[in-house]
Amino acid sequence: MNDRVFRASQAHKLEDPQRRIWLPPGQIVEALALRPSMVVADIGAGTGYFSIPMAESTEAPQRIYAVDLQPEMLALLRAKLTPALADRIVLREGTAIATTLPDASCDLVLLANIWHELDNTADVLSECRRILRPDGSIAILDWRDDVNPEPGPPLHHRISSAVVTDELRSHDWKVISNSPVGEYSYLVIAEV
Repeated sequence: MNDRVFRASQAHKLEDPQRRIWLPPGQIVEALALRPSMVVADIGAGTGYFSIPMAESTEAPQRIYAVDLQPEMLALLRAKLTPALADRIVLREGTAIATTLPDASCDLVLLANIWHELDNTADVLSECRRILRPDGSIAILDWRDDVNPEPGPPLHHRISSAVVTDELRSHDWKVISNSPVGEYSYLVIAEV
């Protein structure tokens, strides 16, 4: 883990009620255009900030793989799962370059607030392509670099949405949307 990775010891910040105001999970879930037949990989799932709302949505995916590299984060998420949520959300210890998920097993990969933490985004995109089905999509949610750094990582750690879209295109992804969401973030969606 590098010094940009959000540590499990700070997980209480993920549960701050103010976060739901400046980054409403429902807005992100709606933008993902979920369908009941889908399988989603939430890479860097943390305490389930997006996994749980996806599983509770009216168009809840068939399965959500909540992947995180920190077992402590997965333990915090596991403690939140009701039996109904546990039927939909499968916890997996893994990284963005080694998710432990099978080939062509997902329709959508969500990378929420981790892009700026990653050391080798080319390898991450390769892993996402491996686990996605041929018509799959990737959604990258991260911190805008043109707004006040509180909350979130310092400005020098942030990667602009323009840089993200350029990298996706350079790796043969078709960018279908790039828009600001919440008060401090952007969401880029691309297809394989």
